[in-house]
Amino acid sequence: MAYYVILSTLTDEGRKTIKENPKRIIEVNKELEKMGIKVKEQFAVLGPYDFVNIVEAADNSAIMKMSVDLGARGSVQLLTLAAIPIADFIKKIK
Repeated sequence: MAYYVILSTLTDEGRKTIKENPKRIIEVNKELEKMGIKVKEQFAVLGPYDFVNIVEAADNSAIMKMSVDLGARGSVQLLTLAAIPIADFIKKIK
C-alpha cells in the first residue's frame, strides 16, 4: 500500500453542499473506502486549501480513478502528492 497527501479546495457548489450537509464529508470517506482508498487522517485547514487528507491506496491507478471520480462531480479540486514514510525514505537513500 502507498500513502498520498491530498490537498483539496471546495468549489462554490462544494461549499454549499458542506454548509447544508456537513456529514457529507464522512459519506465521501465511505465512498473512498469502497474504491479501496483508506482515509488515515483528515484535517480542515485555513489558507489556500480547505482540507488535507492522508490516505492509503494500492497504487497510483487507484488514486487517479478517485481523483477523476471526485473531480467530475464539480464540488472539489484536488492536488495529490505521493508520500513516502520517513523510515522507508531513509532505507532507500542508504
